[in-house]
Amino acid sequence: MEPLPEDWTRALAVVAHPDDMEYGAACAVAKWTGAGKDVRYLLVTRGEAGIAAMHPEESIRARAGEQERSCAAVGVENLEFLDYSDGLVVEGLELRRDLAAAIRAHQPEVLISINHRDSWGGPSWNHADHRAVGRSLIDAARDAGNPWIFTDAGPAWSGTRFIAFNASPQSGHFVEVSEAHVQAGIASLECHAIYLENLDEPPDPTAMIQGAAEASGAVNGVPLGINFELVFV
Repeated sequence: MEPLPEDWTRALAVVAHPDDMEYGAACAVAKWTGAGKDVRYLLVTRGEAGIAAMHPEESIRARAGEQERSCAAVGVENLEFLDYSDGLVVEGLELRRDLAAAIRAHQPEVLISINHRDSWGGPSWNHADHRAVGRSLIDAARDAGNPWIFTDAGPAWSGTRFIAFNASPQSGHFVEVSEAHVQAGIASLECHAIYLENLDEPPDPTAMIQGAAEASGAVNGVPLGINFELVFV
């Protein structure tokens, strides 16, 4: 794989749910914020349907607090929510408009997200919200630069260079990270304790994140890495 370009200063991470950024991408975020880059988070939903044993209103409060602490663990100070319904996000004009408005408002040089492909690799099937958000984000990045599209969503912004999708089966780029960055990424996932404890098979954050970073490093000739698929806009 090729090194991901890091000659930029501002990025906006756009994902569907609390915890989406924390399965690897947050390690790279820790590196970038530590280097003085401005990384902001925009979550399309509040993840209210993600805990079967918890009422959505209670889940919203719990998961928002977990995401705030998770952001702090990797140096992210700006966190926003769009309040779409968890599990029911639909790819289309409404979402494209809201994402284009956010891109115009934050003016990121780089967008960050997670795998938007149908599969995680092999026979697995990706979450509908992940697919809808990722695909709409690609379109919205182009929409944001067109002054004649979504004219009620702020002045056009065409300065976004690419979108980096973490954990895509079609990854072609990587970010070299340090052990400290990996530990920060692990800490950020551990902040989602309530969510993780309610999964049928709770993951081991250390084993998951450390293992993925070591595997990427082995492929890319560095000690530790995080993989991304880049889509240039």
